[in-house]
Amino acid sequence: MLVTDKVLQEDWLVACRSSDVGEKPIQIMLMGERIAVFRTSEGVHAFKDLCIHRGAALSLGEVKNDCLVCPYHAWEYNTGGECVSIPQLPEGRAIPKKAKAIKYACIEKYGFIWINLADNTPELFSYPQAEAAEYRNVIWGPQEVEAKPPRIIENFLDVGHLAIVHEGYLGDNSHREIGDYQVHWEENRIYSDEIAIFQPDPDGSGIPKYVYYTYEILRPFTVLFTKKDRETNQEMTILLTIRPVDENKSIAYGILSFNYDPGLSDEEIVQFQNLIFAQDKPIVENQKPEELPLDLQVELSLVCDRMSIAYRQYLKNLGVVLGTA
Repeated sequence: MLVTDKVLQEDWLVACRSSDVGEKPIQIMLMGERIAVFRTSEGVHAFKDLCIHRGAALSLGEVKNDCLVCPYHAWEYNTGGECVSIPQLPEGRAIPKKAKAIKYACIEKYGFIWINLADNTPELFSYPQAEAAEYRNVIWGPQEVEAKPPRIIENFLDVGHLAIVHEGYLGDNSHREIGDYQVHWEENRIYSDEIAIFQPDPDGSGIPKYVYYTYEILRPFTVLFTKKDRETNQEMTILLTIRPVDENKSIAYGILSFNYDPGLSDEEIVQFQNLIFAQDKPIVENQKPEELPLDLQVELSLVCDRMSIAYRQYLKNLGVVLGTA
């Protein structure tokens, strides 16, 4: 079932990793819509996964001469969506003007493919770490979750659960308290103060100490986390972005960026992030209501929940419908 949400349809949403799109087209589900993503010499492209002739899935076809070829009757669509070849037509017969594929805006950046389902295409958010020489970037995901995107995002913004759900990794049982902090609303930014978090081994040295977390909301389903070590000036950031598959299913992706050597391979970094995510997943998948309440009186909040409160206010101000109540 198609998901109707004007705000999200007009936004850039993650579709998949860049590495997922090779010589063959792939099919992804986004907002309940089946989409064919393919690569040509011109870059990546996204079509509604439907041939107008007999409803075949274009993603089952192939790319030939920079055209997407339908697997059923070999109709060829150029990157603009126009049908340029119909083998069944007698020579000299004009191709019907209606023979077109529905094309969506599609860009490749930060190691991911992003799709916009509307005609207008706003500028994609900025993540400079992904393009800075001093940062090492590791792509994480996909991770499928039976939950709505706002619940997944809010869990990521939640500092109060670190010493509980991730005890021994991201928090310590003897340091559960969270100091007061403020959230700042600027013209184009919503971000928190640095929040002191005591961790048993934040840098791989085996020495427990405080590190400082900052959170920032970039888009409805894309947020940023930064961990800083004041003693060493080491910094790690995680960009979390969610693909809304349909009304109830989501797929999470991320970029982990380091301005230092964490002493781990890319595979080990991904494995650790998978472990942390696996601890969060059953919590998020069983939260009630499934929709994030935007009425702040529905759930009891604490001062340490200021970032998640800001996220709810942000979604309400934008008018996001999917996954909210």
